[in-house]
Amino acid sequence: MRVRATVAYHGGSFHGFAINRGVRTIGGDLTEALTRYLQQPVELTCAGRTDTGVHARAQVVSFDAPDDADLLGMRTAVNRMLAPAIAIRSADAAPEGFDARFDAASRTYRYTVLNQEVPDPFLASTAWHYYRPLNVDAMNAAAAAIVGKHDFSSFCRRQHTADGNEKSRVRVVHRATWSAADEALLRFEIEASSFCHRMVRSITGALVDIGAARLPPEAMAAILAAKDRSEVPNLAPPHGLCLWSVTY
Repeated sequence: MRVRATVAYHGGSFHGFAINRGVRTIGGDLTEALTRYLQQPVELTCAGRTDTGVHARAQVVSFDAPDDADLLGMRTAVNRMLAPAIAIRSADAAPEGFDARFDAASRTYRYTVLNQEVPDPFLASTAWHYYRPLNVDAMNAAAAAIVGKHDFSSFCRRQHTADGNEKSRVRVVHRATWSAADEALLRFEIEASSFCHRMVRSITGALVDIGAARLPPEAMAAILAAKDRSEVPNLAPPHGLCLWSVTY
């Protein structure tokens, strides 16, 4: 039976999602707990490999389980093993061949900024505390420049395939908007077909520079056109980033 599960986690104490021998990862802990419950080897596929310190509200994973597996019992048992940092929110039988990564149509990330002079200890692990005032209108005007199909080389690290070829950094961004949950809590949501390494954090860092009036809003289009990673020196910290949803 192919299983599709939605997983939430706090990434603060993990070295990202992907299994990496010698360090603790979300995928490593989740695979170990599922293997213990199902009594068979489990190979996970996820919708998006989040980096060290990044969180998820609705990561999607797929894996195979015995046809008679009790998915509700599995969810309960695994959540007890992994609480409180990791939780399976739902687990259901999926169509044969379902792949959490390759069947995904888009991913949405949310980045949270606490924009006030005084830090909040209760948000310290999930929001970037930025004490200088930010202009949300300027950040939204700048964010409009990245919507559509573009080469995001200015915002992504270079990566190579197994045979040494450089991976494309062309992506399609469907939307990118800032909103204010209240006077101090700002949220940046970006939806794209897929993302390259550190793309959201680089975009967020550039937009915050614009919001703080270090750069004008029109600088975003120029940075994008430059296709030069050195154009974005301000990388937003990982703890404010969350994989918010995945669409299929």
